[in-house]
Amino acid sequence: MRKSRALASAGAAVAVLGLAAPAAVADGGQGSSPSNIVALPSVIARGGQLAITANGCPNGGHATSNAFPRTNLTSGHGSGDTAKGTAPIYNDARAGSYDITVHCSGRSLTRPAAFTVLGGVRGGLGGSSTDGATPTDMAIGGGLVTSAVVAGSVFWMRRRAEKQL
Repeated sequence: MRKSRALASAGAAVAVLGLAAPAAVADGGQGSSPSNIVALPSVIARGGQLAITANGCPNGGHATSNAFPRTNLTSGHGSGDTAKGTAPIYNDARAGSYDITVHCSGRSLTRPAAFTVLGGVRGGLGGSSTDGATPTDMAIGGGLVTSAVVAGSVFWMRRRAEKQL
């Protein structure tokens, strides 16, 4: 019950975050300084690929964050003053919001809380996580089930013996 409530509240939080901020956007100045930083998706899992777009970088530049390595932003033909890049999120990044700083044309712009990294998912065997049942809990439960089976069998055998008399 506790885990289903936690999953439901986490799902609701992600849904609210997704509706409130479908893209992380920051508006900056005009000209050759970086502006309008967009990070998609705005909510991402560890190990995912984050697409970063920044306006005001006609010659490209780079983006930095604590959640990914320095990532080059390149300006393609026909993209005007927009630079784009893809950043791999660290597998050991902590869950939470992260800033992105874009550097180009000798200037920089920081977008606070540009994206959110989600916590990892526990996979593997069901009883292997530390907040689940411990081996002691499993032994107690197994003992209770065994004693219930034995008591039920004794009761059933006594009833059968009484009917035969």
